[in-house]
Amino acid sequence: MFSLQTIFGKGDRFYGLLEQSAEAAHNAAKALTALLGVRGKSASLDDFRLAHKQEKELAAKISQELVNTFVTVLEREDIEALSTSFYKIPKTVEKFAERYLITVEKLGDIDFGARAAMLEKATEVIVQMTRQLRKGVQLDAMKQLNDRMQSIENEADRLILDLYRDLFTSEKDPVVLILRKDLFEILEKAIDRCRDAGNVIYQIVLKNS
Repeated sequence: MFSLQTIFGKGDRFYGLLEQSAEAAHNAAKALTALLGVRGKSASLDDFRLAHKQEKELAAKISQELVNTFVTVLEREDIEALSTSFYKIPKTVEKFAERYLITVEKLGDIDFGARAAMLEKATEVIVQMTRQLRKGVQLDAMKQLNDRMQSIENEADRLILDLYRDLFTSEKDPVVLILRKDLFEILEKAIDRCRDAGNVIYQIVLKNS
């Protein structure tokens, strides 16, 4: 069986940094669930900015480690692609939180909770997939996790179609319609970012299986 630990050489540093990156994305999703739970009351962007800052610092560390490591059997482009895909998740979540806090008083009785829960599940799968890399190439296990990610993303796509149908048939205020549509689409994009990260991980395993 091919071992990714052999690929990385002194790869515990890479494993650790990538796992921390996945966890930062998961923390951003959990912060969003908490924010929506209080509907913006007594809420701040501190947790989102922290997750984004951590992700940015981790991406920089990974890039530096790639410079310092002379040989990596795993393609450097794959490590960089995974790091970049992680970085985009908390960045997108922070964007949602910023706009939500600005517009929450105008949104009326709208529930983003179900989609935020899907995002949290998606980031949890990303954490599991990233940790799985440390165990070596176990294609069946990784495929199950990737299938779970695809299922979450497909459900999100279905929900966004239901949202459009509801918005355009029942929402009378064009300003509220635009605000709701924009926020739901940012949430969907965050889930898409998770799918992209999952695809990168799965492709890494496929190439080395």
